[in-house]
Amino acid sequence: MMSITTIFDNYSYNRDLKSGWGFSCVVKLGEKNILFDTGAEGKLLLDNLEKMNLNPEIIDFIFLSHDHWDHTGGLFELLGKNKKAKVYLLKSFPEGFKSDIKKMGNEILELKNFFMIDEKVYTTGELGQIVPEQSLVIDTDKGLVVITGCAHPGIVEITKKAKEDFKKDFFLILGGFHLLDKRNSAIDSVILALKDLGVQKVAPCHCSGVGAIDLFRKRYKEDFIENGVGKIIPLE
Repeated sequence: MMSITTIFDNYSYNRDLKSGWGFSCVVKLGEKNILFDTGAEGKLLLDNLEKMNLNPEIIDFIFLSHDHWDHTGGLFELLGKNKKAKVYLLKSFPEGFKSDIKKMGNEILELKNFFMIDEKVYTTGELGQIVPEQSLVIDTDKGLVVITGCAHPGIVEITKKAKEDFKKDFFLILGGFHLLDKRNSAIDSVILALKDLGVQKVAPCHCSGVGAIDLFRKRYKEDFIENGVGKIIPLE
């Protein structure tokens, strides 16, 4: 079973779960479980995991996209429930933050460049200058799946980087697209560029913005996936 479950987001899909500003999802790849980002707050993260019948102890490793509170805020409460999970983060993260993780007893792996971190699981490497960020790329039978935290370097730029690294088609781009303050014309340009890059399906959430989500819904039609807390997207 391969799937992505959104655990923390400011949009709700399952009203029985709590929403909050930030993003986190669980990526299940067979027996391997990855937590992408940790949202803004540990209690909400853990409560939603429990309601989705996901034990924190099943997480094999945690992938942190960038050093912003709404993506790292739930980390230490999660680590309090899981001492075996490795934490994959950018080398540019603050030294104090890394030290605090080590004090919890968890191993960290510092990333800088494009790298295979597990079978069929990759980081784009650090992209962007103002806000350094990495995205997760999964090489599935349906095509590439790219998960973004906030897409500060630009969702098109991230997708282009993945295209250069793999030279394969995209099945799904999911996560925060960072289009909150963009006009419709700029959002349409982004949508056109993603379509030109061969992105089959999209599941924007978090910092994508209501206006952008509506436009993606109109332009992608049946290939638009409504995302939010509690959404489960199969990858098989």
